[in-house]
Amino acid sequence: MKPETFYDLLAEQNLSLTEQQKMQFEHYFQLLVEWNEKINLTAITDKEEVYLKHFYDSVAPILQGLIPNETIKLLDIGAGAGFPSIPMKILYPNLDVTIIDSLNKRINFLQLLAGELGLEGVHFYHGRAEDFAQDKNFRAQFDIVTARAVARMQVLSELTIPFLKVGGKLLALKASNAPEELTDAKNALNLLFSKVEDNISYTLPNGDPRYMTIVEKKKETPNKYPRKAGMPNKRPL
Repeated sequence: MKPETFYDLLAEQNLSLTEQQKMQFEHYFQLLVEWNEKINLTAITDKEEVYLKHFYDSVAPILQGLIPNETIKLLDIGAGAGFPSIPMKILYPNLDVTIIDSLNKRINFLQLLAGELGLEGVHFYHGRAEDFAQDKNFRAQFDIVTARAVARMQVLSELTIPFLKVGGKLLALKASNAPEELTDAKNALNLLFSKVEDNISYTLPNGDPRYMTIVEKKKETPNKYPRKAGMPNKRPL
């Protein structure tokens, strides 16, 4: 996808980019490729592929009408090189974005990226989701939690739901759909007082399939969740 196609497709959805936003995406691409030489951020470095599979793919929650251009608090778990939250932040500057990532090198990249792109209202933390979710400054503080290809729902729900306010939503973005994944996650979702609201399927402009599961938090998460770091993965609920 050429950058111009990216702009045009967004404009068709009434999301016309300013020259500054176009420059931010361009600069993002350049920094991503440059830093990828030093630390492993992505296997995708071809410009047209980055615009399609990282930038366009990341703004899917906005294109699906799931995120408003307001000062809502959004947490991105395991964002890696900033996907999906940073492209959404460029598109909707009012979003208040927090990223937690377990690799400090990636956090260093994101801090530099935010500075270079002039992004405000972005916060980066190095560590494990399990630890931060037991911290009162993070627990039940967010309207939206996003996770792109992080873990299967049975594990992901325990890593993300505790961060949400009651009524808040988890948006899990995936490249493959496994109906049994939601069946396996039923017990975890019940224990965490949350419910699958929707499972959306759509395609990228090149025809690649994509899926997004939307989970709503119904009641406060019991204090014992999430369990200690590593446990959700080792012994899923």
